[in-house]
Amino acid sequence: MSPRTAIVAALVTIAAFAVMAQEPKKDELKKEEKKSYKPGDMTRPRPKVVDPGSTTPADTPGKPPSDAIVLFGGTSLKEEWVRGGKKGDEAIPTWKVENGYAEVKGGGIQSTRKFGDCQVHIEWATPKEVKGNSQGRGNSGVYLGGFSEVQVLDSFNNDTYPDGQAGALYSRFPPLVNASRKPGEWQVYDIIAQLPKVEDGKVTRPGRITVLHNGVLVHHAVEFGGKFGEFNISLQDHGNPVRYRNIWVRKLGEYDDGTPPPEKK
Repeated sequence: MSPRTAIVAALVTIAAFAVMAQEPKKDELKKEEKKSYKPGDMTRPRPKVVDPGSTTPADTPGKPPSDAIVLFGGTSLKEEWVRGGKKGDEAIPTWKVENGYAEVKGGGIQSTRKFGDCQVHIEWATPKEVKGNSQGRGNSGVYLGGFSEVQVLDSFNNDTYPDGQAGALYSRFPPLVNASRKPGEWQVYDIIAQLPKVEDGKVTRPGRITVLHNGVLVHHAVEFGGKFGEFNISLQDHGNPVRYRNIWVRKLGEYDDGTPPPEKK
């Protein structure tokens, strides 16, 4: 071996030992693994509280878009809703309907129609008279098939675990901010749901959900795994007299591919 070759070999050996010295050992890697919060963890940081402003209706329901499917316009639940898991006369919703709203009573309800990619608009209010705390205060929820429950709760000056407060994707994602209004005031969810895209049995695009609470973005394109399809919309009865009004859905289409259609001959 020439002196020059020996020097190069020695430098390579020294560099290899330096890299090995910098690499953490397996035991050290285990210690450095990122820990995750468990569902309902009270040590989780609370979302920042923001004033949602007045971009959404307060005293009167908003007007649905012209292409919306109205699931509840303030007069009856019988045409578009059934009691979950019931049949025949027992399936007729027992919620109290008056003054343009429906108040939770006698079990959860679900839409008779199913939806895919869509925008869901729901206005809701927790009781003005405050009773209870944490999860026992104005509790309900909006379920959209394979997506997490969008939690309904009185989260105005009411501490609870972050992934269970108003606007949370229940037990998974806290809202980015707490945009709750005072008890008794009408609040708004606009939920944009996009189903997973499946080709040849494989998911090529995950399901995604975006949520605005009182016009404030609290979740943006959160991804959900699985191959779930069209869903009923369900509203939960959690034993609290939560009110709902002005519920409508807009079906969403796909973007075109940017190519004009062929000219007609």
